[in-house]
Formats: sequence, C-alpha cells, structure tokens
Amino acid sequence: MKTDDPTMLAAHDWDFPVPIAYGPGRLAEMGRRCIELGIRNPLIVTDRGSRDLPFIGQLQSLLENEGLSATIFSDISPNPVDSEIGLGRKAFRAGGHDAVIAIGGGSAMDGGKAICLTANNDHDLWAFEFEQPVPVIGQGENFPALITIPTTAGTGAETESTAMVTHADKGMKFCVWHPDLKPALALLDPELTVGLPRTLTAWTGADALVHAIEAYLVPGFNPLCDGLALEGLALIAKWLPVAVDEPQNLTARGGMLVGSSLAGIAFLKGLGMVHAISHMVGAEFNTQHGLTNAILLPVVLRFNLPGQEEKVRRMAQAMDLSDTSVEGFIAAVETMLDQTEIPKSLGEIGVPADCAARIADKALKDSAARTNPRVATQAEVQAMIEKAIAHAR
Repeated sequence: MKTDDPTMLAAHDWDFPVPIAYGPGRLAEMGRRCIELGIRNPLIVTDRGSRDLPFIGQLQSLLENEGLSATIFSDISPNPVDSEIGLGRKAFRAGGHDAVIAIGGGSAMDGGKAICLTANNDHDLWAFEFEQPVPVIGQGENFPALITIPTTAGTGAETESTAMVTHADKGMKFCVWHPDLKPALALLDPELTVGLPRTLTAWTGADALVHAIEAYLVPGFNPLCDGLALEGLALIAKWLPVAVDEPQNLTARGGMLVGSSLAGIAFLKGLGMVHAISHMVGAEFNTQHGLTNAILLPVVLRFNLPGQEEKVRRMAQAMDLSDTSVEGFIAAVETMLDQTEIPKSLGEIGVPADCAARIADKALKDSAARTNPRVATQAEVQAMIEKAIAHAR
C-alpha cells in the first residue's frame, strides 16, 4: 500500500462544522490565532498524563512569546469526574481567564469542554446533561472562547461541545453539552500525535473506528453524517495499521487525525451499544475508553448487523474489502484488531465477570443505547457483556 500522500502533509483550513486548521506544524500559529480571537489569558486544560509532555511547554512558550498569559489545569483523570470539573471552574475564575484551550486526548477534550460549560455561570454541571432541558444562559454568562487541540487520533471530540463526565455518586458516565458552545478553533496538527505510544495509537485509533461504524449504523436519514462516517471509515481503515506499525509516518498520522475528526462529527447522529456499555465499564473500572470500545466491537456487531446488509456493503466498500458480506466485514474488523494487538476480552483488562448484570442495567440508560440500530433487552445486553468479558473474538 502507498504510504505517502502529499495532501496529508499540506496545510488546509476548513470552516465546517467549526473553523478547523489542519496540517503539520500548525501549533506554531497558536499565539497569533488567540490574538485574532481576542484571547489574552487562556486556561490550558489537559489531563494528568499529558501535563509533562513536550507539547504543553511548547504551547505555553508560543503564547508567552505573543505576550499572552496562560496557566495550566491538569487535574483531569483518564475518565473525567464531576469533582474535577468543579476544580477546573474554580481555577478558571481564580485566574481571571477569558478562554479555555483543551489540549491532549479525549479526557482533556472532555475536561476542557465541561469546564467551559460551567465557567461563567452558576449552573450545576449536571444541568447540562444531554437528556435535561437546555439551561438558559443569562446576560453576562456567555461561554468563554474554546480552542481544541487533539493530540490523539481517536475521540474526534474537537468540533463539538459534548463531553463525557463520570457522576461519582452514581458511578455512571453522562454526556453534558450546550448547543451554544462551539469551538472557536479546532487545530489538527499531526506532528503532535507522532510521539503517541504504539498501544495508545491502536486504542485511540480503534475508538475512531467504532465512532465511524456506530454513527453510520444509527437509524434515520442523515446524509451529511453518513457521508462523513464513510469517509472517516475509509481513512481509518487505510491508515490505522500504518500508524501503529510506522509511528513516525506523518502521512498516516495525518490520515488518522482527519479520519478521527470526520467520525467524531458523524456521531452527532448518535452512537450505539458499544459506547453504551463502554461508558459504564469505564465509569466503574476506569478502563481506557478506546480500548474498551475495541474489545466490545465484534460482539456488538454480531448482534447488530443481521438485517443491515446494505449498510454493511457500503462500509465494506469504504474499507476496500472484496468480501462485503456481514461475516466478511466482521472478519476484516477482527483482523484489524488483531493486527493492532487489541486484547481479546474485557477480562484481560480487569473487568470482572460478576459485573455483567449491573453494567447492562446502566448501559440501557445511556443515550447511546437509544440510537442503537437494534433494540436490545437487558438479558441480551448482559449476554453481550458476558461474552466480551470471557472471549470477545
């Protein structure tokens, strides 16, 4: 397979669905970009694991070189918790900040967006829960400017306000959002993903794969999201194995970053049972989200795909597969998971067998369960979880 593409090494600017700056080395523009947006004192939000990585210091220096003040808030877990968002709100207010720059993986995106939701108003975080009435944002309570800079090609969370946060008391993940919060800029610089370890490249890339597949399978007519899901799937299927095996390949890193972003936009249509289960497993056992998704994917596909033959054919074509049957598609997905060394069961990552009934109950309450292409009973979800814990593929 050809592993170079000049398109992926060039700078591109897109305005849909929010302003997006793509290209290697684009992080260098951050100081100027902030000034153009009227930002003078941003709060840089990242996760604990990214706090000491080179791109954080590089971002700080770029801002300081333009005369901007910036402090860092990094008290964000791999699965962000509501109490951490409260601490971030306090840090934002104490520092007199006027914007949030979320930089890092999915947890940094979620943490930064959730802090943005609560920074300038007195609403409780859970007032922004997806199923609740949209909170009224009063005069003088406008959301601060938000810039998103993903350093993994996985969540695709950089173009929207949706964030997954764990409710500590309930032991469940919920989606928070507001339609009026949109990133002022999403900056996609594939150079920032080059240093990602092989495992995280695979896990986050598998997350993007799941986003594309689940979004496309959501019922309903949404050709915009469906088109993005298929193009995202094509890029991910082409470049994920290359990015894992050739970590310095900037073309592959760029292809994955764009594919991830497209899949992230596509799932505005909805997700499915992989995410519904994965959210609750992550909330209880603090598992890595993309890895959990990847393990669950074949089990859920075997439940969801019968009766979806036309959609399977379109997805198989996007992946350039010769066998476009349901079994051929699942086999190709499993081969990719094997190639990228995804564990074969949830049990291998510490999920105990006795949690299946409890996780199934919680998963059915997740908003992603409601957009799954096939209605599942509690017993069916429990059976999927039990199979995934014991032997997913």
